Amino acid sequence: MNDTSTGPIDVAALAEILDDAARSGRMVSRPADTTPLDVPTAYQVQRAAFERRRARGERPLGVKLGFTSKAKMAQMGVDDLIWGLLSDGMLIEDGGTLDGGGLVHPRIEPEVAFLLGRPISADTPPTQVAAAVAGVAVAYEVLDSRYQDFRFTLPDVIADNASAAAFGVGPWHPPAGIANTGLILEIDGRAVATGSSAAILGDPLRSLAAAARLAGAAGIELEPGWIVLAGAATAAVPLPPKAHVRVVGSGLGQVEVTVR
Repeated sequence: MNDTSTGPIDVAALAEILDDAARSGRMVSRPADTTPLDVPTAYQVQRAAFERRRARGERPLGVKLGFTSKAKMAQMGVDDLIWGLLSDGMLIEDGGTLDGGGLVHPRIEPEVAFLLGRPISADTPPTQVAAAVAGVAVAYEVLDSRYQDFRFTLPDVIADNASAAAFGVGPWHPPAGIANTGLILEIDGRAVATGSSAAILGDPLRSLAAAARLAGAAGIELEPGWIVLAGAATAAVPLPPKAHVRVVGSGLGQVEVTVR
C-alpha cells in the first residue's frame, strides 16, 4: 500500500494485503491514504479476505457486531452497526492460550455471545429471533487493527474484518434474563472494566436481530451452530503481553484466556 495513486480499488489485491498483514502481524497503511474506499466496497474486501481463510481450511463460525453503543456510533459519525466474520481458526478454547506474537495493536473487550439453534435470515421476524437462540454465554473479543498508528476510517475498519482477531466464549446457558447482565473484565486479577449488557443496544437481542439483517443483506444466513458476538459491554482495553484475562458475567459464569 505504498502506491500514492487514487485509482479504483482492487478488491482482491487489498484483501491479500490485509490477510497477509493479519497472518504475519505486520502493519500496513490504511487504504484511505491512497484509494477511495466506500462502505460497500469495504465489505467486498472483507469477504474476499475471509475467503482466503476458507481456502486455507478455516470454517465459518459466525459473525461479530461492532459499534453497538450509541456513543460509539456518534464518535464514528455513523447511524448503523458494522459487522465482521468469525471462523473456527479465531476461536480460543476457554482457559486456552492466545499467541500474542502476531498481534499489532491488541485490545480486548467483554461481550455476550449467542449460540444459534435455528437459522436466522434478514426475513426472520424480530419476534422469532429470540426463539432461534440455543444458548448464551459470557465472551470476549480480541481486536487488532493492522493499520499504522492505529488510524483508520470507517471503510478501513470494515475491510479489516471489523478488527476481529480472536474470541472466546464461556459455558453456554439457557437464553433468559440477559438484558441487563453485569460484566467484569479482569487482567492479571485486577478489574479493568465493568459494564452491563444493556450497553449493547439496550438489549443484546437487538444486536442479534441486527446481525441477521446485515448479514442477510450480504446474502449470508446465520446458521444453526453459529456464534454471534453481540457487541462490547465496555470500551476495549489494551491487551498486555503475557496477560491472564478473565471475563465474569452475572449469572453466566466466566471465560479465561492467557496471552503468550
